[in-house]
Amino acid sequence: MTVKMQNQNQIDRVLSEIRARRDEFEAKRHVPRDMIEQFKQLGVYRAHAPRCFGGDGSSPTEFLKLIETISEADGSAGWVASFGSAAIYLAALPRETLACVYANGPDVAFAGGLFPVQPAEKVEGGWSVNGLWKFASGCKGADILGVGIGTGEGGKPLTAVLRPEDVEIVENWEVIGMRGTGSHDLRVKDAFVSDEWTFVRGGVPSIDEPIYQYPSIAYAAQVLAVVNLGIARAALDEISQMAGRSSITGAPKMADRAYLRVGVAKAEASLRSARAFFYEATDAAWESILKGDGVSAEQTSMVRLAAAQAAREGASAVQTAYMLAGTLAIYDGHPLQRYLRDAMVVTQHAFLNESMYDGAGSVFLGVQPFRGYI
Repeated sequence: MTVKMQNQNQIDRVLSEIRARRDEFEAKRHVPRDMIEQFKQLGVYRAHAPRCFGGDGSSPTEFLKLIETISEADGSAGWVASFGSAAIYLAALPRETLACVYANGPDVAFAGGLFPVQPAEKVEGGWSVNGLWKFASGCKGADILGVGIGTGEGGKPLTAVLRPEDVEIVENWEVIGMRGTGSHDLRVKDAFVSDEWTFVRGGVPSIDEPIYQYPSIAYAAQVLAVVNLGIARAALDEISQMAGRSSITGAPKMADRAYLRVGVAKAEASLRSARAFFYEATDAAWESILKGDGVSAEQTSMVRLAAAQAAREGASAVQTAYMLAGTLAIYDGHPLQRYLRDAMVVTQHAFLNESMYDGAGSVFLGVQPFRGYI
């Protein structure tokens, strides 16, 4: 059996378990640590860890397609796994600190409650950290945690890295969609964090490897947007399966109705177009890095635009599937209910909101973009 076949068999086993346990994730409001361990075995957290510390050196497209696949099984699981990309942020830590982070191997799960940025007191050798931070997705399964403590170089947020024992998780993730992400609040009281354990989010990396030249903030938008590509794929597959079944009212099968065939075809076309744009922009930026040209402002803008479009077209495809499904889809236990709730949460993220279109349009037209478009 080839290595590729072994890897695919492992992925298939994990995906089957995710599908079997997604109700559990939703009920617990987080993805349990034993599932995080299986993500580690799939290479989620070593994908972008430094190769010098055992990382895989995966390309952005390789990682994004893995997250898309996990998200097709469950959106919350994909969302939590997407933070394997945080290794790109962590690369801004000093090399000596990274050696400590990866001392036991490259499979390190990071979660962060970076906003609202809280002021921290500068003390000798570091910072005295206090405060409450929101939206720490995956925090209950994280090996290390980050909190936003002010601004560093270029006015970008400064992040302090802490061990789980130094952080209180305030379990208040009471939401409609993405219930399994465990995006609870983090509370820190009088914790000392040395300067060596802080980094600027999006700052200059201390490791010289190609992946750390990829625009980190744009990538943060991509790893979340790709979740909706996976959810949308699951939703369209679900409506296709439903279409072959007989109606409880005695009406023709869904597949025999012209409006449904047209709706599914349009949704497929829109989703596949957005997906192609998404990976086209990703590969263009990556190839530019590998050629030694870096990533231009225009390429970065295109990546962010493609991410916003993927998130919205994914949500639109899910809405189409839900509306075409009829009465059955209104029940809590129907998969389309979860897909709908989860997909709409993705579109609400600050990195994927309407300002992304304004920012991209500004770049196209050569005018100053909105300040929030980084």
